[in-house]
Amino acid sequence: METPNSLLTILLVVVVTLLTEEAPAVAGLDRGTATFYGGGDASGTMGGSCGYGNLYSTGYGKYTAALSTVLYNGGLSCGQCYRLTCDYQSSPRWCRQGASVTITATNYGGWCNPPRAHFDMSQPAWETIGIYQGGIIPVLYQRVACVRQGGVRFTIKGFNYYELVLITNVAGSGSVKSAWVKGTNTNRVPMSRNWGANWQSLAGIAGQALTFGVTSSGGQTIIFQNVVPQNWQFGTSFISNRQFSY
Repeated sequence: METPNSLLTILLVVVVTLLTEEAPAVAGLDRGTATFYGGGDASGTMGGSCGYGNLYSTGYGKYTAALSTVLYNGGLSCGQCYRLTCDYQSSPRWCRQGASVTITATNYGGWCNPPRAHFDMSQPAWETIGIYQGGIIPVLYQRVACVRQGGVRFTIKGFNYYELVLITNVAGSGSVKSAWVKGTNTNRVPMSRNWGANWQSLAGIAGQALTFGVTSSGGQTIIFQNVVPQNWQFGTSFISNRQFSY
């Protein structure tokens, strides 16, 4: 027969276990945190370590975020999309219940400790799911497919034998895994990631029409045949008529 003291001990063990147990995972979702920056019009989010520059003209708009170290992955995540909801059960005071928002990764947010999955979101995106006064909120997030208007874009900067090509407006997986370039008079030349979404070539390809082969992080490869005409100039952007689906 159990004594009152032994019953009390069992009850205490159960309570302590419940309080110290981690919150259960939600199927298909990961847990993180989110803050905001950039002002109410998101003008302070322009630029960023992915190299997209003016996020309005490059098609990414106001709903963007800087990723913490573990999510940014050295720039491999530039252009990827995430759907976030505020974890209402953990923070009912500062969460907008039932609301969600999809953002694009356009920057690196060094505010966070490397192990932490954190999104430093544009203020308009953050306020879709959180109450302004909360400042920082717990979130549930998952990576989702990106939806873009029009085709993939190529912006060429630098100079001959050092071409820096910014690849933007990528749908599907949103990010680029690898790329190569071929001029009308040259063979295929593999490109390397210089920084963010900028890809580098050391080939002498000025004065030639250019074809790019791009493989998304989802594994889809598209060849953009002669997407850049022969008379191209450095500092110019070119829009293709093809787009990724994954």
